[in-house]
Amino acid sequence: MSKAEFISSIHRLAPNYDALLCDAWGVIHNGVDLFPGVGEALTRFRQTRGPVVILTNAPRPSSIIPAQLDRIGLGRDAYDAVVTSGDATRAAIAACLAAPAFRLGPRDDDPLFEGLDIEFAPFEEAAFIVCTGFSDDIGEAPEDYRDLLERATARGLPMICANPDIIVNWGGRIMWCAGAIAEIYEALGGAVTYGGKPHAPIYDEAFRAVERLRPGTARARILAVGDGLGTDIKGANDQGLDAVFITGAGGVHNGGRDQAAALKSLEAAGARAVAVAETLQWQA
Repeated sequence: MSKAEFISSIHRLAPNYDALLCDAWGVIHNGVDLFPGVGEALTRFRQTRGPVVILTNAPRPSSIIPAQLDRIGLGRDAYDAVVTSGDATRAAIAACLAAPAFRLGPRDDDPLFEGLDIEFAPFEEAAFIVCTGFSDDIGEAPEDYRDLLERATARGLPMICANPDIIVNWGGRIMWCAGAIAEIYEALGGAVTYGGKPHAPIYDEAFRAVERLRPGTARARILAVGDGLGTDIKGANDQGLDAVFITGAGGVHNGGRDQAAALKSLEAAGARAVAVAETLQWQA
């Protein structure tokens, strides 16, 4: 496995690529604040190289993400399109209808289901589970769901997980995501379908977006940027994309400038990156 180089900006790498797939949470923002320099980096890549597609495991349709990015201060001139795990998950949900579903997750994720003729039912009556996250992502932990998941396994209920992330860094606080519930369910023997990173459906959506924006772009000319080894970097590796691993305090790795720790993490995950950076910047 080749050793990733440490960079302070993507300016020097940019000429090798014609499109950028950029993770949102942990690279662009921490759920509360926009990271310094990121808006410039994305805008300059668009101006000088090609389209920027924000690729996020948010369990919601892409149509609502721009307004969220507006609120944290990312201008719409910084990206061309947004692709979400929610987009990639809706097809999996639709394939299970008209059977009733048992829902795990907060009401904030209601937009995921808009336009789907879905019936939610009590656990005993449901034919499958849709998991978008925790009902209380501050007060609950994954193990709180074990009893329910054991009963679901006994019933043989398939699960659709709308966000494969295990954790997210929200304003400096680590919070659990839907992937942590799905991880337990799989360990118990339950069947889980994922749409988001690192799985193929979200990348299929992203490649279609890139093709619309810059027809004929080869995968070798698409750069992926992310902070999640098991999601962003693994997904890029599986799809044959070069990747930049972001290690800053806003991400889940939280390695900062510790180069040895970053390389050790890549090696332990069996992951590859062409470069490692503390944050996403255009110029040093």
